[in-house]
Amino acid sequence: MSTSLPPPANRKLYEDMAAGLATQGYAIVADALPAGLPDTLLSHVKSLNPAAFRPAGIGRARNHQLDRSVRGDSIHWLDNNDDAVRRYLAWTENLRLELNRRLFLGLFDYECHYAYYPPGAFYKRHVDAFKGDANRVVTTALYLNPQWTPQDGGELLLYPADGDAPIARIPPEYGTMVLFLSEDFPHEVATAHQPRYSISGWFRINNTVGNTIDPPR
Repeated sequence: MSTSLPPPANRKLYEDMAAGLATQGYAIVADALPAGLPDTLLSHVKSLNPAAFRPAGIGRARNHQLDRSVRGDSIHWLDNNDDAVRRYLAWTENLRLELNRRLFLGLFDYECHYAYYPPGAFYKRHVDAFKGDANRVVTTALYLNPQWTPQDGGELLLYPADGDAPIARIPPEYGTMVLFLSEDFPHEVATAHQPRYSISGWFRINNTVGNTIDPPR
């Protein structure tokens, strides 16, 4: 993997993200991506055939199941087959390198998917990784919703590890990216009242067993 430095403008942005993770465990950054990239990502997700999305489940591997009373979004995992996605993944690769350089997190790779919430969909409070039991270290959410208003709902709510009062309520506004430590913050997606698009992603460490590289998802 490349170890070259990202462009200077991105380095300042990545520095701010790393500082947020280091000081409070999360960071919220408006207009995070290079100009024009959110537009091309939005065009791409809207161009996909609905059959490319599948109902999102809860749990992983043998514990995976569908429960629409808990989670109502549909997802499409991303790869390098589209130019906009390739540009986004190159940007997140530079972010991975900078987070490792500044915070020594040992992040190994990044996996992500589009998430589509139709009106009425939500995702109840959950965690992305349990202490010592997963390889997801940093969660990301990039929002692709132009002209989102407070009446449209769909906010991301971050909670402390112990407590029922949210410490952050983040509207899914266009171009905003949220990062947080996957093990440390229970979170939920409030009911969306308009179609809601995002890219959900996870920077992972490699739980290598023997010569087998830990697979994504």
